[in-house]
Amino acid sequence: MTVAENIPSWFSKSLAVVPESKTIDVNGVAIHSLRWGTDTSKPGVIFVHGNGAHAHWWSFIAPFFLDHYRAIAIDLAGAGDSGASDGYTPEAFAAQINAVADDAGFGADTIIVGHSFGGYITLKTGLLYSQRLGGIVLVDSAVRPPDFQWERDPKSSPLKRKRIYPDFESALARFRLMPPQGCENDYILDYIGRHSIKQVDDGWTWKFDDTMFNKFEFGTDLHKDLARLQCRVGVIYGEDSYLFTQDIADFMFKVLDESVPFVAIPQAQHHLFLDQPLAFVSALRTLLAEWRHSKPNRHIGTIS
Repeated sequence: MTVAENIPSWFSKSLAVVPESKTIDVNGVAIHSLRWGTDTSKPGVIFVHGNGAHAHWWSFIAPFFLDHYRAIAIDLAGAGDSGASDGYTPEAFAAQINAVADDAGFGADTIIVGHSFGGYITLKTGLLYSQRLGGIVLVDSAVRPPDFQWERDPKSSPLKRKRIYPDFESALARFRLMPPQGCENDYILDYIGRHSIKQVDDGWTWKFDDTMFNKFEFGTDLHKDLARLQCRVGVIYGEDSYLFTQDIADFMFKVLDESVPFVAIPQAQHHLFLDQPLAFVSALRTLLAEWRHSKPNRHIGTIS
């Protein structure tokens, strides 16, 4: 069966909801985003991609939320169709998310959903801009104990050096998920792979800036940042994710409190909304519906 023959109707229907593509300047860097929905009476939800990914990872997810929200998927600097930067910091990434929210006219009830590395940036945005947020959702974004034993140097770049391929199809054939995992939904991999490639002088290559992590400083006290969050927080993770183990879930639950929902998606790995997209949509819609109809237990206020 070919990829085209394997595409389910829900996926085609979702992609048929065509977003607006918009680029704005944020501190001298061109930041691109995809935007769905024009009803300004609805609150905003912003989807933030992971390392090496881009806004189109959310193109088949975002339309599921348009009954209650306007939606944006952002390309962070150095990714997708945004410009590269001379330096990358968590604060600069958070400022990009905030600027896109401002440009879209999103209010103080904005929700940010961040996957993997994007969850780390979402956490930082929650710290710096809590006054404008209704909550954040961390998607398989692990905050590890301070004594966590890494199998590899955590400061080493997770991005491999880019190669140049002679044609588009040769590049597409080399598309792989990082970190590696299987995914039976080949139509999703084909779609995001096609949006991961750009033409350069000598051929075709990946869109991401492969030098980003050479210029990026990771914080060492993420667990302290997690504890300081004053906005609502939700956590969704893959039950079979090797990056988000039960020990990490237990640690994060202790750092946060019992008001924070932790949702494990069965048979899902790290890239959980690629291998179990509808289960992820259901979990996130349920979480956000509960937030719309309840009062937060966590203290919400501006961080000084």
